[in-house]
Amino acid sequence: MSVNERDHMKVKLAEYIWVDGTQPTPSLRSKTRVLDADEEPPIWGFDGSSTNQAEGHNSDCVLKPVKIVPDPLRAGRDLLILCEVLNTDMTPHHSNTRSTCTKITNIYQEDDTWFGLEQEYTFLQNGRPLGFPENGFPAPQGQYYCSVGASNTFGRPIAEKHLEACLSAGLRISGINAEVCPGQWEFQVGPSGPVEASDDLWLARYLLYRIAEDYDVMVSLDAKPVEGDWNGAGCHTNFSTKQMRESYDACEDAARALGRDPAPHIMNYGTGISRRLTGLHETCSYREYRWGVSDRGASVRIPWQVARDKKGYIEDRRPNANCDPYVVTSLIVNTVCSK
Repeated sequence: MSVNERDHMKVKLAEYIWVDGTQPTPSLRSKTRVLDADEEPPIWGFDGSSTNQAEGHNSDCVLKPVKIVPDPLRAGRDLLILCEVLNTDMTPHHSNTRSTCTKITNIYQEDDTWFGLEQEYTFLQNGRPLGFPENGFPAPQGQYYCSVGASNTFGRPIAEKHLEACLSAGLRISGINAEVCPGQWEFQVGPSGPVEASDDLWLARYLLYRIAEDYDVMVSLDAKPVEGDWNGAGCHTNFSTKQMRESYDACEDAARALGRDPAPHIMNYGTGISRRLTGLHETCSYREYRWGVSDRGASVRIPWQVARDKKGYIEDRRPNANCDPYVVTSLIVNTVCSK
């Protein structure tokens, strides 16, 4: 059925999207609902026993729409609907990390916290990254980062289509680039508040998965999707408060604060962090904490232009590609702003 035919029927397609309860790394789920053209998307139930969010004897969970954007993969009036998961008494489900993120953001709203999230990911096909030979390994990392040309760049059509889809959906995506491993890419979201940046990252992940389906390609957020001399995949998290955007001392204070008790961050920055943060590739080992100016070997980096301008932001280099951004942003805000 064409979009014009559906317009004539006065209906629209609403894709309800939510984060499930899979552990240790949650996944995205979605299902489609046909709505009248002028109908507001209502709450909607689902079977939580099939998404690791409920037991079979009490399986109902509730989807509450929290962010609605145009669906760039369909057309016309169709929608993507990011949802929080609730219990049937309308309280937040225990897997609902967005609810906690919202509470913490509201507590420190006067600090006006901003985040920029750098999502790395790897395209896989036939069990190996795009660009890897069927047997053996490609040339060492180095020539693939921000590369141009078919000899070093793999998966650009998907990455470009993803960028266009995010822009069409109104997500605050700010760029893309090829990364250090063949078949590895990055997109950036923000700067925006903790909840907004995390919402946009989850929706951008959804669009990436869906677009890659059309190419019979799998998207991996694994911290170390292929063993060997590769950096792995992270989600470097840039952070600032109103005070940091006005004072360099506040930037240094934030970097120190994140090192006072790093264990809760390491435990909640994504699955497999010990495989990625070995100390052999860029960021230092997860067992230590250090910060510095223009130091990509540090846990937290202060960019050189921030040191020059005496104001700005810091970059926490520890979060994994498979992190939950609601959890990461909540931890950083609570750690820095409660000091």
